[in-house]
Amino acid sequence: MATNVLALPRASQPTGLMSWITTVDHKRIGILYLITAVIFFIVGGIEALIIRTQLAAASNTLVGPNLYNELFTMHGTTMIFLAVMPLNSGFGNYLVPLMIGARDMAFPRLNALGYWLFLFGGLLLYSSFLVGGAPDAGWFGYAPLSERAYSPTHGVDFWILSLQLLGISSIVGSLNFIVTIINMRAPGMTINRLPLLVWGTLVTSLLVIFALPSVSVAMFLLLFDRVFSTSFYLPNNGGDPLLWQHLFWFFGHPEVYIMIMPPFGIISEILATNSRKPIFGYAAMAFAFAGISFVSFTVWAHHMFAVGMSPAADAVFAGMSFVVAVPTGIKIFNWLATIWRGSLRINSAFLFAAGFIGQFTIGGLSGVILAAVPVDWQVTDTYFVIGHFHYTLFAGAVLALFAGTYYWFPKMTGRFLNERLGQLHFWFTMVGMTLVFLIMHYVGVLGMPRRIYTYGAAQGWEVWNFIETIGAYLVAFGVLFFVINIITSLRHKATATNDPWDGQTLEWATSSPPPAYNFASMLPVNSPRPLWDAKYGPHGEFASNPKTVDLSGGGTATVHLPSPSIWPLVLTIGLSIIAIGIIFGFDGGPLALDISGMGMALQSLPIGLVTGIVVFFIGLIGWVSQPAS
Repeated sequence: MATNVLALPRASQPTGLMSWITTVDHKRIGILYLITAVIFFIVGGIEALIIRTQLAAASNTLVGPNLYNELFTMHGTTMIFLAVMPLNSGFGNYLVPLMIGARDMAFPRLNALGYWLFLFGGLLLYSSFLVGGAPDAGWFGYAPLSERAYSPTHGVDFWILSLQLLGISSIVGSLNFIVTIINMRAPGMTINRLPLLVWGTLVTSLLVIFALPSVSVAMFLLLFDRVFSTSFYLPNNGGDPLLWQHLFWFFGHPEVYIMIMPPFGIISEILATNSRKPIFGYAAMAFAFAGISFVSFTVWAHHMFAVGMSPAADAVFAGMSFVVAVPTGIKIFNWLATIWRGSLRINSAFLFAAGFIGQFTIGGLSGVILAAVPVDWQVTDTYFVIGHFHYTLFAGAVLALFAGTYYWFPKMTGRFLNERLGQLHFWFTMVGMTLVFLIMHYVGVLGMPRRIYTYGAAQGWEVWNFIETIGAYLVAFGVLFFVINIITSLRHKATATNDPWDGQTLEWATSSPPPAYNFASMLPVNSPRPLWDAKYGPHGEFASNPKTVDLSGGGTATVHLPSPSIWPLVLTIGLSIIAIGIIFGFDGGPLALDISGMGMALQSLPIGLVTGIVVFFIGLIGWVSQPAS
């Protein structure tokens, strides 16, 4: 059945760069997320290499203490908020509508707004290097060290306002995912037939909605302390520094699962397809997603065992920290059972997915060790903790995202990534990670504190830090192979079929890359693997000549596609100008408007704040005035 796509008249359709700036197509927005996040990932990796080079030898002088503090703060913030989270958003934006049989996200313009807020939030954060110094209080910004008295530059102000923009991006994106998944599923795709990547995205979106407001409030209170001289976190004036820790970690521990849950879904899809089996224990996997999301809100204070909580509080949070390992263990064993006796297809995607299982398990085991309060007291704020969370987030989430790239690259581009380069990437990454993060556990037990920019030769840490630095450069070479692979593969002729891996889910039923409207018709959905049902029958029997399924075109169907829009970008520019006005406008400088004679409590009003509000309302009026499609 051929398809007649109804959109703007051809003369009104933006072309070239403008078509990307105004796009509301979920696939293009997903690609924008992925490209931008990879760039930030490389920047964060360069910061990590500078850190590791500085620590490769005792008494090194490559960077001084101030720049070092900025580097490790920016590295952590970048990797979490500008790399891993938006990479998850990129895969989710591109794949979730395809996997559930929808033509787009529920709110296409809101989807575009989420991307532009992410981009401008990252640019705002990195502009701090150019105007007085980057944030230097660590990625979790403990007060009072992040107060004006101890961090007098505008770096922390940039950090607060950029993370608020990124937080709005995450919230609007999560609301969009929730509404899309709940309301736009293909007929027959009940909640217990969702692909596991969609499950991971849904649970992650719910976590964002409930967790992010906590840290947003914490950062607003810190901004008030820094700009308006309040004392929420200053003990000398009645404030409480532990208030920051409670507010931050109530977000901070669910944040770990916000980052890792979509990769759990990615791994599930890849292992099942490359084992040529349905995922083992689908229901248990889905319930494990839900279980982790609930328990993750009950363990935040295990990051605070050393602050002097009561023994009863320590015991409760330690116990819940052990419990949170149970649903994760269910996933590990189900993945292994999926591989067991499968007809394995060994390619780069499978290698990264299988490597994820082993590496993430190590990170999980060291997490259980840290949940024991007496052990935590001994190794808290040492490199043991850094080794643990890098095993969960790099050796966990990032490996899964690499796997997802190799798996879905043919669907997104019509081209395959080179397998030889892919396997070089895998082995450099695996060896390098082991040298870096496993040894961090050992040097932490030896007593090396985190966040120190240098150390003496008599400490006994030098040889281990040198080995870690070698490992970091091996990981960097692996990433270099990855980038070269992407660039060279994009220059080759498109040769990928609709379904190169014999996939189970609906995205493989349409063309590679998919058309703008995704599907002209829809398969009946009777299980979590509807494409296999269509190819092999409802009971999954393998056939020597499976049926070819193509839902990408045909007939006289009329498809409404949402119109491109510039207004999400205009709204984002307005919010960014407001942020700049807040940072520089309340100190009476040249960017402040003197209102002292108007009888107001404030002596000056930021020009940027006023300008940004005007731009924001122009964008808002344009948004609501533009027809929805």
